[in-house]
Amino acid sequence: MDVLLLSRLQFAAATAFHFLFVPLTLGLSVLVAVMETRYVRTGEAIYLRMVRFWGKIFLINFAIGVVTGITLEFQFGTNWSRYSEFMGDIFGSLLAIEALGFFFLESILLGVWIFGWNKISKRAHAIVMWLIAFASTGSAVWILTANAWMQHPVGYVIRNGRAELESFAAVAFNQFAILMFFHTVGSAYILSAFFVMGISAYHLLKRQHVEFFTKSFRMALVMGLLSSFFVIFEGHLHGGDLARTQPTKLAAMESHWETTRNAPIYAFAVPDEKNEKNRLEIGPIPGMLSLLSFHRTDAEVKGLKDFAPEERPPVLISFASFRIMVGLGFYFALATLVGWFLRKRLPENRWYLKLMLFSIPLPYIAAELGWTLAEVGRQPWIVYGLMKTADAVSPVAASQVAVSLTAFVLVYGLLGTVGYWLIIRDVKQGPSVG
Repeated sequence: MDVLLLSRLQFAAATAFHFLFVPLTLGLSVLVAVMETRYVRTGEAIYLRMVRFWGKIFLINFAIGVVTGITLEFQFGTNWSRYSEFMGDIFGSLLAIEALGFFFLESILLGVWIFGWNKISKRAHAIVMWLIAFASTGSAVWILTANAWMQHPVGYVIRNGRAELESFAAVAFNQFAILMFFHTVGSAYILSAFFVMGISAYHLLKRQHVEFFTKSFRMALVMGLLSSFFVIFEGHLHGGDLARTQPTKLAAMESHWETTRNAPIYAFAVPDEKNEKNRLEIGPIPGMLSLLSFHRTDAEVKGLKDFAPEERPPVLISFASFRIMVGLGFYFALATLVGWFLRKRLPENRWYLKLMLFSIPLPYIAAELGWTLAEVGRQPWIVYGLMKTADAVSPVAASQVAVSLTAFVLVYGLLGTVGYWLIIRDVKQGPSVG
């Protein structure tokens, strides 16, 4: 394998592993803040127990996420130095805001929260947790803004052979970044809600700590229900924006080959990239792709054949990732809607509790597929329309990247094993008594 493929594999492995922890940090910080607020307002000990139980899981998850996130930024210098040289003026400033501002703030506040029990007031302690949630979200804003600039570059000029920042406001308020933020954070809330509901279901099935986990389930259910329907709505807006900013990605997502008006969406298809067609098409909905993309059924949607083969993303991966992600998104909405009607009699509905227990991995799968679509669907560009991935890789030997890739897989595998073992151990032990 050449240095380009090895570098892509290494970054993909590091990103996919890191993103196993990021969404839970974003959503669980908010849920723990809500639980602690309930404790401050009511004084009921059960909410304090909830804060300590779910807070401990949050801290373990956060620690693993931090370790894996730091190495990602170093790869822009080790594996993607040509990209950093060309785009560093813009991309570097966004990462600096995230690291020097929100990440450090989050880390300091976590120290206050961990060691501040009985040293600051209950109200102040709860406020610190809300600030942690704010800082986590702030980090997400700037990381996603940086990624969104790679998807849809704005606010720059090419000067002296480099992309230089011309308008920080254009970058910060990039419509693609705003849509990407809401979609990613909304998905993180879904994941966190299903995580809490699934663990709560595990204990309710065992008739353990019934009141504790019923309350936990219901609080997470509200987050999951609202987030699921919001993400469906936001995803529609995001898809429409893709028609304007990344038409090749949109065409690959739908395996849409011919430029047509009244373009249909197929419930199922089998892309045939070699022959530039679909071998099987089932369930066409005439005009739906045009409607979703441009809000008119007679709108023209560009097909893949309008673009040179070397500038098309991998169609099968993009198509399958999108279809599975969307299917899971509708499942999350349906599952939480059913839960809303069953919320007052959860312990009696064991079939639903089993469903939610086995649903824990599904939001993780949906989140990883979402990132797969975002990154693979952008290919062959590292910055859409400006710089190709092949031109961004560092001039290093393939053997060097092979060694670091192997090390990443081994070390991350160990970290993941330890991290999830700690989480599973605490989950099975349940909350402390009293």
